[in-house]
Amino acid sequence: MTVFLEVVVSVLLVFGAIVMLIGSIGLAKLPDYFTRLHAPTKASTLGVACILVASMIFFSVQLGHVNLKEVLITMFLLITAPVAAHMLGKAGLHYKVKMTDSTQNQHLAKKAYLQQNPDDK
Repeated sequence: MTVFLEVVVSVLLVFGAIVMLIGSIGLAKLPDYFTRLHAPTKASTLGVACILVASMIFFSVQLGHVNLKEVLITMFLLITAPVAAHMLGKAGLHYKVKMTDSTQNQHLAKKAYLQQNPDDK
């Protein structure tokens, strides 16, 4: 493996790990459910994608052919992470999870809840 490819793989691994660390810190430090939901969802998608691209480059060079397992894992992650975040967000709206006063656009959450439950006016 050339030095250039080792640097590329190393940078992707470190960048992916840093992004996932930032998402984990956001999960621990952000003030309410909806903002906590946002940080790890975005970070896990980008961080794991970087790590999988680094893995794909490394093993493609080592084995001499392109390994498509990482591509399938990345595609699965890119499809399922936003859907899971959307469902968790809808569940938070359904259960009327409280938001902090600093959360922006709270009127949109109330509007969405009323659309789901028109009997609660």
